Amino acid sequence: MFARAAMLALLAVLATGPIGAAQPVASTDALTGMPPVDATPPAILAPLPVPPVPPRIAQGPDYDHCLAMLYDDPQGASTFADSWASSGGGDGASHCQALAQIELGNVETGAEMLETLADTAKAPDLARASVFGQAVHAWLMANKSDRAFDAATLALALSPNDTDLLIDRAVAEDNIERYRDAIDDLDHALAIDPRRAEAFVLRASTWRHLNNLAVAGSDIEHALAINPDSAEALLERGILRQLGGNRGGAREDWQRAINLDPDSTAAELAEQDLALLDAGPIQ
Repeated sequence: MFARAAMLALLAVLATGPIGAAQPVASTDALTGMPPVDATPPAILAPLPVPPVPPRIAQGPDYDHCLAMLYDDPQGASTFADSWASSGGGDGASHCQALAQIELGNVETGAEMLETLADTAKAPDLARASVFGQAVHAWLMANKSDRAFDAATLALALSPNDTDLLIDRAVAEDNIERYRDAIDDLDHALAIDPRRAEAFVLRASTWRHLNNLAVAGSDIEHALAINPDSAEALLERGILRQLGGNRGGAREDWQRAINLDPDSTAAELAEQDLALLDAGPIQ
């Protein structure tokens, strides 16, 4: 069974390709002589499983009861959903079963079920978009960013100005190196809500991947102006400072990220980056 903490960590980490924890490599950065750090800050994604509230895909006491079991007794939720489905539980039973599968560790199965439900449910567009959004998160957990992108695109067709969905799709786009598309989605999200610090953090890391460190630095300062205690923003600023040769500033940011949220994925990545910093340039 996936523990809830493990599930949240999986949601936070973008662990493949150009996204993820910094790894020791044999080459050095041209600016610093240090091993290049390429650790994109964790995406800020809502935990799964959670019902879309509001709007919800179904209503009623059976739906509430099934969802309430998900964290403490996901197998019980799955069994209840099966029984409820056989007696006409409909979309509510399907939703609970999909989320139970994710909580049980069958993430791809749950993601497929969520997509099917969102596609076929007799519910308002916003509720269906929310379920597609849950599928996005599940595909990211399964390291299937291409599927996450597809699900996010379907969700945005139903709710085109949803900032959470725009940010989620940008996460998927970043993972599959569609950096310009990610920036477009983040521009859209920030035009709607310019106080979304996590969107600035993600856009900063995307600009960094495009080697535009000046714009990345501007974005990360915007993020920290909104939330000075964001461990994710401090992690990213530390990376930018290290790439610019400011080892002391990088160390300060990474240590502060660890102190602020020691059990987070951002802290784990900051610890890895500090270890690389302490190791010094590869000769």
